[in-house]
Parts: sequence; C-alpha cells; structure tokens
Amino acid sequence: MWSFIIALAVLVGGYLVYGAWMERIFGVDVNRPTPAYSMQDGVDYVPLPWWRVFLIQFLNIAGLGPIFGAIMGVMYGPAAFLWIVLGTIFGGAVHDYFSGMMSIRANGASLPELVGKELGKYIKFFMRLFSLLLMVLVGAVFVSGPAGLLAGMTPTVTATVWTVIIFIYYILATLLPIDKLIGKIYPVFGFALLFMALGILTSLFIHWAPVPELTEGLSNRHPQEGLHLFPMMFVSIACGAISGFHATQSPMMARCIKNEKYGRRCFYGAMVAEGIVALVWAAAASSYFGSIEGLHRFVAGLPPTANKAAEVVNLISKDWLGVVGGMLALLGVVAAPITSGDTALRSARLIAADFLHINQKPIVKRLLISTPIFLLTFLILQMNFDVLWRYFAWCNQTLAVFTLWTITVYLARQKKFYPVALAPALFMTCVTSTYLFAANRPEGIGLPYEMALMIGGAVTIITGTIFGIWKWKMS
Repeated sequence: MWSFIIALAVLVGGYLVYGAWMERIFGVDVNRPTPAYSMQDGVDYVPLPWWRVFLIQFLNIAGLGPIFGAIMGVMYGPAAFLWIVLGTIFGGAVHDYFSGMMSIRANGASLPELVGKELGKYIKFFMRLFSLLLMVLVGAVFVSGPAGLLAGMTPTVTATVWTVIIFIYYILATLLPIDKLIGKIYPVFGFALLFMALGILTSLFIHWAPVPELTEGLSNRHPQEGLHLFPMMFVSIACGAISGFHATQSPMMARCIKNEKYGRRCFYGAMVAEGIVALVWAAAASSYFGSIEGLHRFVAGLPPTANKAAEVVNLISKDWLGVVGGMLALLGVVAAPITSGDTALRSARLIAADFLHINQKPIVKRLLISTPIFLLTFLILQMNFDVLWRYFAWCNQTLAVFTLWTITVYLARQKKFYPVALAPALFMTCVTSTYLFAANRPEGIGLPYEMALMIGGAVTIITGTIFGIWKWKMS
C-alpha cells in the first residue's frame, strides 16, 4: 500500500514541478490571442472557461484505456505502477501538453498538419490517413465497449439497442457546435467518472487493501506464455501512461482555450488526472483478489468470451461501493469511453476538413465530411471487439511515436530543450517496433522474442541516428 501512496504523491508532484518546467520550456505568452478568439466561428472555435476545457479534455482522453488497460497491465506485476507514474509524468503529459500548445500556436491545427509541418509532406500524407483510421477505430471500440457494459446493467435492453443509441449520440456530438451538446452533457459524465475514481480510491484506504509493493520486484508475473513484460505491458497500459490518441484531442481543445497560461492545467493536468485513474484501478484489481496471482485465477476462471476487465470492474464496484455506488461507478466506466468515442469522430471530421480545406461552419459541409466517417465506423463495428482492441492498442502507441518525434523536432528548431521529448520518443520507438515484430499474428509478425528485441533496438538506434544527423546539419 505504501508504494501506491508514494506513487500518488509523485504524480501530483510531477504536475507541480515537471509540468511547470515544461511550461517554461515552451515559453507561454499570456498576451498572445488564442485561436478561440482569433478564429472564433461558434462551431469548433469557441472560447470556454478553463475548467470546462479541462473537464472535456480529461473525459476525451480517459476512455477504456486507463481502466481496462490498467487492469490487464497490472497482471504483469508491480512494474505496472512504475510505468503509470513515470510514463505519465515524463511521457504522456509531455506528449499531451506540447501537442496542445503547438496547436494553439498553429491556429488550432489538427495533429497531421502539425506533424507534416515538422516532419515533411510525405509524413503528413501518411499521418492524415493513419490518424483518420485511428479515430474511426476509437469510435468503433468505444461504441462496442460501453454498449456491452450497459447491456449487462440493463438485462431488458440488448447490446444491439445500446449500440444504436450510442451511435446516434456520436452522430449528434460530431455535427453540433461543441458548446451545444458536448459542453453541456460532459459535467454529468464528469461527475460519474470522478465519483467512480474517488469511490474506489476511498475504498482502497478503508480496506487498507494489500496493494503489491515495488519491493516485491519488477519481474514479469503474467501467467500466459509469450506475453513478455517488455513490450507487452507498455502497450497494454497506454491511456494511463502515454497515448497517441490524446494528441488528436489536444488540438480540439486548443480551439477553445482562452489563454496560453491555462495550457498546463488543461493538457498536462488532464493527463496526470488520467494517470491517477489508471493507478487507482491497477491498485484495486491487484489487491481485491488478495494478490496479483489471485487476479490471474479470477480472470482464468471466466468464460473465454467474457470481457475480463469489465467483469473485474463490475465485481469490485458493487462489492466496495454497494449497489447504488456500484451502479454510479459503472456509469463512470461507461461515461469514459463514450466521451472519448464522440470526440474521436469529431476529431476525424476536423482532420478531414483541415486537409480538404472545407469550411465547417455550415452544417451541410459538416455532414458532407462526416457521412463517410460514420459509414466506415459502422462497418468496422462488425469486427470482434478483442481484435479491434488489439489493433487500436498498437495504432495508438505508434501515433504517440510520431507525435513525440514531431515535438522533438519542433523544440530543436525553436532552440529549446528538446531532450524532454527525445527521451520518450526513443523509448516508445523501441516499444512499438519491438511489439510489431514480437506480437503474434494477426496484429504482429510473430518473430522469436530475442530477434524482435534486436530489431526493435536497431530501429530505435537508426531513428535516433537520423535525428542526430538532421540536428547536426541544422546546426
């Protein structure tokens, strides 16, 4: 339990100390007009209070990842707690903050445009397609996931019916001005999500739960053969540590923030809040069953078709928080993916509109861009959820790699302290490239683990060398 308490304190301290340093490195200008005012259109560019921007950003990025990912990730052992804390402070929050602030300086430009500006037109073209694919995957995953959870809470309503209801909501959230639906409904979702996190956190202390300590060691404790701690755990715990999806959401809020001084609260702070949610659920899952091995036994006893993380959430919430509290906690778990899915499809519309140069103020043009996105999302929804999640996980972390390299190049061009982005960029390059070669088919190539490690290391060295040569030439 003491490792958990220290981890919480370090996350908060990371926001106060390291977050403030990131703010100084970027060079905030409180007198500079933000796109919310300079490009105000009443649809996407809308000035909003900082607390509302924070809440929307937090709900946007806090999908199933910091809950389901943390539960499945802690099965690898106490190393998960270390990754959540260090990944959040030095990776995810840096990634989210700079992508948001760079977008503010670029008039609210979407992620592919930011990447293209720093890494070149060919990478920009690739990122446009890749980002759109990820947004559609997120939309599909975050329809299927909450629909299944809601069906479990309402036996008389099927998952199919809930899928239709959620998808209709996504269509409205994608098309309507941001302050008309998202800006009004998010406080309700926010209450449910915060109640869930605070309720489980309080229960951990009330029960003085036997949360695993880091002193137990950082070795791999996953029972399934072939699931190595590196890189599998670092892909499993994405949204609770670092997630490329977040960089697609930060530009959306960059169009609503009133002053650059609120960037640390809204971007860096939202990521730290998500890290806390991930930490809480990792602690709950690893202690509720007595130990990590107890969690393994429970998961192994579930039917093969069961959503294992959802079953863990359902059991813990109802037992620790009672029937009413458990239902509210589950609503928070449902709210998290819904509030990521709606803005994922909205981001897809903005990304497409940016590179097609189509004005989004008229509703007809919004519908023109959105209709193909809705159709593609519907088609992908027909895939198996587990397959969808695996593809989403790798695409998500790969997008984080491109974003971190973009931030690194941007800081180097601006003659700012770029190693704060270079270090996580190199690490995540190694994670994603190793995963691609080590993971079993169809999501990976399925090479022997040692060979995959060597290839991942080689890719990282080559990428770092290319950056070093570019930096030397630029100097």
